[in-house]
Amino acid sequence: MGRHSSMPDEYGTAAAGPRPRSRGRMVAIATALVLVVAAGTALAVRSDLLDLGGACGDEVHLEVVASPDMAPALREAADHAHDKQITSDGNCLDVRVTARDAYKVADSLRSGGAKPDFQVWVPDSDLWLQRVEQNAKATKVTTAGNVASSPIGVAMVPSAAKAFGFPRKTYSWTQLTGAAMEDDKLRLGAADPARSATGLLALTKLAASAKGAGDKDGTQAAAMAKVLSQRTSDTDGQLMDTVARDASGTEEGNPRRNQALVLSEQAAYAHNSDVGEDSALDLFYPKDGSPQLNYPFSLVDEPSMTTDESRAAVRFITLLGAPEGRSILEKHGFRTEGGASPDAVAAEAGARAPQPYAEPSSDPATGEQLEETLGMWTITVQSARITTVVDASASMANLVPGRGQSRMEVTKASMLAALSTFTPEDEIGLWEFATLLDGTRDYKKLVPTERLGDRKGAGTQRDRLSAAFTGLQPVPGGATGLYDTTLAAYKEATSSYKSGKFNALVVVTDGVNQDPDSVSRSSLISQLESLSDPEHPVPLIAIAVGPDTDKDEIEQIAEATGGSGHQVSDPADIQQVILKAIIEAGAKTN
Repeated sequence: MGRHSSMPDEYGTAAAGPRPRSRGRMVAIATALVLVVAAGTALAVRSDLLDLGGACGDEVHLEVVASPDMAPALREAADHAHDKQITSDGNCLDVRVTARDAYKVADSLRSGGAKPDFQVWVPDSDLWLQRVEQNAKATKVTTAGNVASSPIGVAMVPSAAKAFGFPRKTYSWTQLTGAAMEDDKLRLGAADPARSATGLLALTKLAASAKGAGDKDGTQAAAMAKVLSQRTSDTDGQLMDTVARDASGTEEGNPRRNQALVLSEQAAYAHNSDVGEDSALDLFYPKDGSPQLNYPFSLVDEPSMTTDESRAAVRFITLLGAPEGRSILEKHGFRTEGGASPDAVAAEAGARAPQPYAEPSSDPATGEQLEETLGMWTITVQSARITTVVDASASMANLVPGRGQSRMEVTKASMLAALSTFTPEDEIGLWEFATLLDGTRDYKKLVPTERLGDRKGAGTQRDRLSAAFTGLQPVPGGATGLYDTTLAAYKEATSSYKSGKFNALVVVTDGVNQDPDSVSRSSLISQLESLSDPEHPVPLIAIAVGPDTDKDEIEQIAEATGGSGHQVSDPADIQQVILKAIIEAGAKTN
């Protein structure tokens, strides 16, 4: 990609200016050694590790995998270390950098399978590390610090930016995205939030912005996500190929190209450096805050690293935090902690005052917010077909500790909140179960699984479901008829499978099976396995509520279908668990 050769000198002489608030400061070498590297490696704090260069002994090899945007800068830093004979413990650094999409690396490490062929991973965001850590069997990843940052905004071709009053007029995230909903006023593209940190962080900020503006039930955010999904690219790299290539944004012969993209500042910088001034993008920084990519420098399976590798990794991150390393990173469009003012990078990326490019970024999203956003995206983009089955046994009348409400009341509220995240295109149904609830059957079908937007009589399917959830009541004397109900519901869910949708069965119970006349657990699992079809997946999401449940039981039952079992102490957590389980099941079926 094209770069301005004069940029390092410009950075070296730039006047001090406002700096972005970093989400993770570069860890000082002593701290990194103590906290990150194995105890034996701490002995590496010696003068030869800190030397800038000199005569080499042997070479110490280090394999680094980085996100595609960061890899070129790290390669240049590695070349610099090699050319200057920078040493680690007397050995010259031989750092080899490979570009890989962060989501692919995260999925590989999360599986905890084969030993990785690299020692250091630098993804574009620590959200990928969080994803890895969700699996207890995952390969251990330890962060030593953040090497750079880049805020996220909305880049536009000049004609679109001019129409939006750039640079004088500022917008919130909902205002910018809302423009894309107004008769195609703005053709706005984004990368898939399931595969792109930029896409996920922006969508999470958008959802929070919408909520702050009064979107309490999430319907506005879901509608905006639906619009974005129509112009979504799989990866950030593919997204860059969709932008209109002329200043008018129409591009004769292909008027459907995007006029605007959700991009990191670094991506806009790289694009503008490559295409030149005439085709450069202008970059809006939303006034309600820009999320940041934060590029964590992470050791992979650190206990298996040799002492030389651990020392070399620390030496390399130290180089990246030194003036020559910061200069390389800034030349590639990244902001660095303790570096020059962001003005030069922002200007090349398309920023102009009074766009708030030097303002502090928005507070980082929590893991819970990210999971909720991914769940919302999954069920918005790939319309869902889900049958929910709720325990109505007498024990659901028991009070939830500290709440003063019954399990049923809290469960209903959580299920209604989950219902609000689905769109009119989704198909949702409801069953309840106890024992002998409907003649000899332990279950009753309350609302068939149909499209939420379908209207029958005075109301929609969503209205009917809301009323049915609200009307759920514990059955006096009713026991937990879990096995027969689960089998019957799964048979119906698989027989009514619809291609092109995310099909699933959600079962919520507060106890173990109590029907002595029901199918046995082993028989249930065997039949579920035979009904399950990888070509037409219908994962069972089983949620056990309270202390009277058996987590191992529901995990065995759910896993027979490719689904997942979850145990919660508070029914209020059901909504979050459903969204998380949808994410996990969606990842398995995609």
